[in-house]
Amino acid sequence: MTNHANNAKRPLRVAIIGTARRSDYLYGPLLAGMPDKAELVAVWGRSVDSARRLGESLGVPWYTDLDKLIRDTAPEIGIVSVAYDANGEVGLMAVEAGLHVLLETPIAHKLSEADAIIQAAARNGAKIEVSEQFHRRPLEAIKLALIRSGLFGRVYTSFNDFAGHGYHGVSVMRSYLGFDAAPVRVIGAVKEYELASHWSRLADETAPRRETQEHGIVEYGDGRLGIYHWTNVGYDSPLRWWRSSRFLAEKGMGITVGVGLDVEERLSLVAPGGEAPRFITLERRWERVDGGALIAMVAHTGDPDLPIVRWDNPFRPAQQGHGVQWHDDEIGVAGCILSLIDAVRNDAAPSYGAQQARLDQELVIAIRQSSLAGGAPIELPLDPAAQTV
Repeated sequence: MTNHANNAKRPLRVAIIGTARRSDYLYGPLLAGMPDKAELVAVWGRSVDSARRLGESLGVPWYTDLDKLIRDTAPEIGIVSVAYDANGEVGLMAVEAGLHVLLETPIAHKLSEADAIIQAAARNGAKIEVSEQFHRRPLEAIKLALIRSGLFGRVYTSFNDFAGHGYHGVSVMRSYLGFDAAPVRVIGAVKEYELASHWSRLADETAPRRETQEHGIVEYGDGRLGIYHWTNVGYDSPLRWWRSSRFLAEKGMGITVGVGLDVEERLSLVAPGGEAPRFITLERRWERVDGGALIAMVAHTGDPDLPIVRWDNPFRPAQQGHGVQWHDDEIGVAGCILSLIDAVRNDAAPSYGAQQARLDQELVIAIRQSSLAGGAPIELPLDPAAQTV
């Protein structure tokens, strides 16, 4: 495949493959906000109407023929953003067309589809990143920096407690234990319950609802645990307002306490004398004293040997007032794009990548498989040919 990765001074050429809503309201604006790193050159859609609408909205040529798009505009990267059920199919098409790709979540619904994408990328020398942004959000990024610093020692148990659904929630849970840690067994329960009538923000209607709760215990080969909880009304129901992720470590703990998106981080080590918690103070450092773009997250630890741990926003303005002011989720998704750009330019692996995305989906499938088996433990790895969601 054609690879212009050695030219690190110019933006890489990007096509958006698919016309899902995120193509227009998220990926297009994010690419426009990093002109030194990426240039949107074209969009592709299955239908003339949807492709034209997206192309006109983003101000680039539009195509329904992917081969012609590649011949005419020579993209290096394809951002695949399609309807939920088409992720695997269109992701494979983009890789087989010779593009480095950013895939939406989940990487595919069947593990065999994910494997086909990974194998095609290996044949073509393509890089794959997946838009799993939760661990890239600033509050999560500073927590992971603190864990990497060694201040907490070894993390023993990690929880996703309604912080995100499915693969997103599993990924948050896994991040505190380390993406290199190997899960070996899963126990799951999936139950349905009737809820009283209330307003749904996503549907914008008031009515009774049926809730699906998912609960899982993920055992690791070294004895550590991941605990996963989710409810399918967790994003838009006033009955299920709780949102939290947690970790229990050798030298302290961290708890996110939240009502919807309004969350507080409670991170603690042990005070001198060993008889009380010592809480870490997190500071958002802004471009100006009265706001502006996020520059960094700074953790004031109270530890004399490592008093400050810092995470710098990779999209902070180089010149004051001449940069983007993205919110946390936009920073997270932009981080996914940047991971792929860096991988292509440096001929390196993306920081998360297809194998991690596949494992997140495998754990979701295993939780549901265990529930169907009455809560029996499911050993990993799963048979990719037999498992679907």
